[in-house]
Amino acid sequence: MTAHKHALNRSFRRRLAIVGVVTAGGLLLAACGGDDMEGMDHGSGSSSSAASTQEAKDNPAPGAFNAADVAFAQGMIPHHEQALEMSRLADGRASDAEVKTLVAAIQKAQDPEIQTMKSWLKAWGKPESAEEMPGMHHGSEGADHSGMAGMMSGEDMKKLEAARGTEFDRMFAEMMIAHHKGAITMAEDEQKNGRNATAQQLAADVVKNQSAEVEKFEKILDRL
Repeated sequence: MTAHKHALNRSFRRRLAIVGVVTAGGLLLAACGGDDMEGMDHGSGSSSSAASTQEAKDNPAPGAFNAADVAFAQGMIPHHEQALEMSRLADGRASDAEVKTLVAAIQKAQDPEIQTMKSWLKAWGKPESAEEMPGMHHGSEGADHSGMAGMMSGEDMKKLEAARGTEFDRMFAEMMIAHHKGAITMAEDEQKNGRNATAQQLAADVVKNQSAEVEKFEKILDRL
């Protein structure tokens, strides 16, 4: 009877040992399984983050955009180009030191902005000019932007080109005030109706910087 009891006890202890090993193994597997899932999650997040970073690098104006953003870029490019054309005429014609300083500031700011807006349109799959949009009429002599806010006519540009000294300084200041105010109007429209954050930021810069330049040109006119 005693031997039988000892046999039963040994059998019971063996079963307990087996259950303990199985339980420990199950816990270990569960722990390993949890680590693997975590690793997969991290890997997936890293890939997504890397893709987003690459997209931001490839697209200079990431995020949603609308027709107002496109119109802003397509309109502001020729607007800035005319400001640069006016500024180039100052070489050898302007005599006022402050006018010359403002000419340099306009060239420094607006040429890079032109390149920036061109890069947006390329990323958005849109042409640089609204004249190139499907269904638009293509004139034989190129686009006429004289009807755009603040743009000078061909006759205005000829008058500026013919001026020298103080006459040029005064005419340049008057024209650039009108030109800047046109750009400010366009930028304010973008702030109201645009959707793309990058485009709206540039519009805010245009409003701020060109408003400050308008004030400077007005002071120049007061003393000329």
